[in-house]
Amino acid sequence: MPPAAIIALRDAAVTFGGRPTFAHISVAMAKGERVCLVGRNGGGKSTLLKALAGQIDVDAGEVFRQPGARVAYLPQEFIVKDAMDVATFVTLGLNDDERDQRYRVDAALDEVQLLPGRMIDTLSGGERRRAWIARALVGEPDALLLDEPTNHLDIAMVEWLEERLSSHPAGILTISHDRTFLRRLSRRTLWLDRGVLREHDQGYASFDEWSEAILTAEAAEQHRLDRRIVSETQWAREGISARRKRNQGRVRRLGELRQDKAQRIKQRDVKLGPVGVEASGRLVIEMEHVAKHFDSDDGEKVIAKDFTTRVMRSDRVGLIGRNGAGKSTLLGLMLGSIAPDSGEVRQGANLMPVLFDQHRAQLDPDLSLWETLAGEDSDTVYVQGKAKHVAAYLKDFLFEDRQYRAKVSTLSGGERNRLLLAKILAQPSNLLVLDEPTNDLDMETLDLLEELLADYEGTLLLVSHDRDFLDRLVTSTIAVEGNGVIEEYVGGYSDYLRQHPAPASIEAKKAAAPASRPKDKASTRLSYNEQRELSALPEKIAALEQEKAKLETAMANPASYGGDHTKLAAAAARHGEVVDALSAAEEKWLMLAERAEQAKG
Repeated sequence: MPPAAIIALRDAAVTFGGRPTFAHISVAMAKGERVCLVGRNGGGKSTLLKALAGQIDVDAGEVFRQPGARVAYLPQEFIVKDAMDVATFVTLGLNDDERDQRYRVDAALDEVQLLPGRMIDTLSGGERRRAWIARALVGEPDALLLDEPTNHLDIAMVEWLEERLSSHPAGILTISHDRTFLRRLSRRTLWLDRGVLREHDQGYASFDEWSEAILTAEAAEQHRLDRRIVSETQWAREGISARRKRNQGRVRRLGELRQDKAQRIKQRDVKLGPVGVEASGRLVIEMEHVAKHFDSDDGEKVIAKDFTTRVMRSDRVGLIGRNGAGKSTLLGLMLGSIAPDSGEVRQGANLMPVLFDQHRAQLDPDLSLWETLAGEDSDTVYVQGKAKHVAAYLKDFLFEDRQYRAKVSTLSGGERNRLLLAKILAQPSNLLVLDEPTNDLDMETLDLLEELLADYEGTLLLVSHDRDFLDRLVTSTIAVEGNGVIEEYVGGYSDYLRQHPAPASIEAKKAAAPASRPKDKASTRLSYNEQRELSALPEKIAALEQEKAKLETAMANPASYGGDHTKLAAAAARHGEVVDALSAAEEKWLMLAERAEQAKG
């Protein structure tokens, strides 16, 4: 017999604004199952998850939850109305009779590397995601409902989360754009397509082949369908087929670019000659023996010790590293907004950089999609200097006719990201700097973005935690390992893993810490200066958090810099410095606080 369901929907329907998001949906999940939910942005995936979690009521049908079962829900977007510290926030994941079990909260926060005393409204996007993960796991739930759990996390944390969930006894239902994450965790697939929920008894690894077979069969019966459904079926079938049968020309081109990059890295000590008129436009960025560090009250923070690289036109460079390792500072060095301590950095002539704002603050929620791209009285958008009708451009980004005049506020998170990408990619540029552009995107939009970037004639600097996206797109990967170690590897993330030992996970980082601890109160007692430092650190951490928040607010609105890309890059670099200083201060506070507690017994 099949295992008993922990949670289920039976013939459920949800309607918003008179239009059904889905109807006649039935689905169940048992303990220990690993299920993924896929479908287009705006198709109702998050709504279905909220209905299962009891966050919204269904308009028809029934929601079932096994009596006594504990269900934890991780939302896609985080809204915290009440001011509270992180420990209090995570405690909300426990039942009332468990709230005094502080050790469980401390253990959960230790896993995600967050300090209990920090205020939840001062955390960055990645830190809030980690706090919600801790809150979801702390109560040892029977069912976990996760909506885009990898958004804003660095690769080390994503890999830790994979390991943590793979051994968790709960039934897990996940929405994610991270193909690698889904392939490793899912054993059953739910596909929400045009209001219909289909089930596949295998994981995401076989989704493309399965879904294409279904859509091909539907296309064979088009005479029984109305014109609108025919059109959508054909679009979906062609999109999925294109994902399975990649444009081999692009694949070959990426391989050729990687071979060219490998040859240049091997010949790094061979000079290409002076950067003169004949090289203008071909060289984008050159760094030779660059070193950079920052001094703080907590000691020296080393970003780079001796880093050399050369970025040429059409290179696609991926940047990876844990949060706070120095990726933003490295970008500042590359773009010239931060001066190195030693070594040399040169930029090519006539660079026109465009930066992607992952906070989406460049979008006015009260404007329509049409007005966002073309203005109120125009029907033309200029894409890389070429005129194009705004409706055709919106269609290129998978928006439907009915959405053109709708307000931005009506869009889902993934649709807003898609619109922002359309706005960014239309601007004239020869250097794209994209910071986590894949958050909240569905698979079709990821394919679209991949194709657009593959055809982009300029140079790309891409910060991303999406390992599959890096594998498909970049010609080389720069790994910011921390403590001044920065290395470049040819190819994507999988190539990086083959050429370099697996990046240190959180558990490995803990294992690398000194095994011996002071055993008596005298050896753990703080000195007078250490006591003063412990008392002063909370105020310092709060000041750094405020500065970080101000920088993020300003960076989210490029207009505040008057179109000056140098000032924007300088702000991004300062943001990286503040993040690094904040991380160091938190680690110092944690170390001193632990010693103080040990001394008290």
